Amino acid sequence: MSDPTTELSRRGRPKGDKRARTRAKLLEAARELIREKGYERTTMEDVARRAGMTSGAIYGNFKNRDELFIALGQTYWAPIKPEIRPGSSFAEKMRALAEATIAAIPERRLAAVGRLTGMAYALGHEELRALVNETTAKSFDWGAAWLGAAAEAGELPMPPHILVALIHSLTEGLLFQRFLTPDLVPDEVFYAAFAALAGEQQKPVDAPRSAPRRP
Repeated sequence: MSDPTTELSRRGRPKGDKRARTRAKLLEAARELIREKGYERTTMEDVARRAGMTSGAIYGNFKNRDELFIALGQTYWAPIKPEIRPGSSFAEKMRALAEATIAAIPERRLAAVGRLTGMAYALGHEELRALVNETTAKSFDWGAAWLGAAAEAGELPMPPHILVALIHSLTEGLLFQRFLTPDLVPDEVFYAAFAALAGEQQKPVDAPRSAPRRP
């Protein structure tokens, strides 16, 4: 018997690919509608129509609006994953995280308004806020396990479950302040913040040398 996860459709693509494409199309439609109408006025039926699909299609992928909104955050504001060199020190890991966060700025900037309005909406809707808390807790658990496994014994400055929450909060704050006041939060601030977590002082960046004056 063939594995249903790899069974090919008539077009030669795995059926799982079709589901992923359907889900992606629904999420993009939801994103567009929320930009136009806001979270409060965006319905599941509206999203299905915008995506050119039936109500059955959207309810087959998302149980309700809250589940759809959580999926939006997971898709367009996914965790930042630095490239960590094997055997690197904790300070080097934090440097890599700073670099990855800076690299994510252009993509994050496009999603920033949606992220903020989604957070504001969740604050006023208890069931969604509880779901955000549950989803974030799972993400923190994964991050804490990763930190504990990636660090040498005694290398972390605090327990992993506290450190992962601190890194998350620090990253979010740095990004939104960068978007709001870009001239006041240059890349050096990101490097300094993560260096401070590692107990190091960020080396000052040399100012550009001015051209010598002609006599």
